[in-house]
Amino acid sequence: MIITCEQCKTRYKLADSMLDKPELKVRCHKCGFRFMVQRPALAEESILLQDELQPDYSRIIAISNQKGGVAKTTTCLNLGAAFAKMGKKVLLIDFDVQANLTILLGFRGVKSFYDVLTGGKNISEVVLKTKYPNLSLLPSGSRMALLKKQYLSQHNFEYLLKEHLKSIQDNYDHILIDTPPSIEFFTLNALVAANLVIIPSTCEYLSMHGVSQVHDIIKVLKKKVNREVECKVLITMRNDRSTSEKVIQDKLRQTCGDNLFKTVIDADDQIQESHIVNAPLSYYAENSRAAQQYKQLAEEIAG
Repeated sequence: MIITCEQCKTRYKLADSMLDKPELKVRCHKCGFRFMVQRPALAEESILLQDELQPDYSRIIAISNQKGGVAKTTTCLNLGAAFAKMGKKVLLIDFDVQANLTILLGFRGVKSFYDVLTGGKNISEVVLKTKYPNLSLLPSGSRMALLKKQYLSQHNFEYLLKEHLKSIQDNYDHILIDTPPSIEFFTLNALVAANLVIIPSTCEYLSMHGVSQVHDIIKVLKKKVNREVECKVLITMRNDRSTSEKVIQDKLRQTCGDNLFKTVIDADDQIQESHIVNAPLSYYAENSRAAQQYKQLAEEIAG
C-alpha cells in the first residue's frame, strides 16, 4: 500500500505483509515525523498503486561519541561499504581533522571541506569517487583545523555543513559523517545536519559515559533545529567471552531499550588487517564475522 507522511507529504510504498495488526507506527525517513498507519479495508488499492513512486531512502547519519577508540571511523567506513554493496549510493564525509577515514580509503593531500568554505569551491567539486562502486568521499585534511578558529565565533556556525549538503544530498541514498571524539565545531555541524545519530560504544564504563553526553547535546539541538533527530547506540568491539562486558551490555540494553541496535559488532582481528591494506572489511574479508555484522546493521537501518 502507499502511505503519505502527515507532516512533509513524502510518499512511501509499504508492503502489505507488514500490516499484520490494525495499526502500525512508522517514522518518515525524510523529516523524522512519526505517525500511525491503519490497515486498508481493500487490499486492491495497494496493488493498483505499486508503481506510482519510489520511496525516499535518503538519510544523513552522524557517527559520534565523545570517547575515542570506540570504532567510529571503522563503523562509518564499513557501514557505508555495506550500504554501497546493497546498491545504495553512499557519500562518506570525513569530518575529523585526523583524516583517518580519508587515509583508510587511500587518499592524502586532497581538497576538503576547508576548500569549500575558504576557496570558493562547490562541495560537489571536492567529493571524490573511491574505487568501490557506489561509494564516494568528502575528504578531510590538516587544514580543516583552521575552520574551528575561523568560524566557531560566528552566528549559526553549526549549520555550515547542513547548508552546503543541500545541493548534493539528493544524489545519495545515505550520507555518513565521521566525527572527532569531542563536542565542538565539527561534531556540532554533523549533529545538526543528521537525522540519525549512531553512537558506537564498547562495553566499558567510560564509553557509556560518552553515550550519555551525546544524548544530552542532542536534546539541546532538537530544540534549536526544531525537528526530530533519532539517536541509537551501537555496541562495538564486543568480546562475547568477557563477563564484565556482558554485564555492561545488559546495562546498555536496560538503559537504551529500543534506542539500542539489535546488531552487535564483535571484536575481529580482520578489521585491523583491512585497515592496513586500506580497504573496507567487506572487500578484504567479506565472510568475516564483523563484515557480516556490518551488513546486518545496514539491513537493520535500511529496513
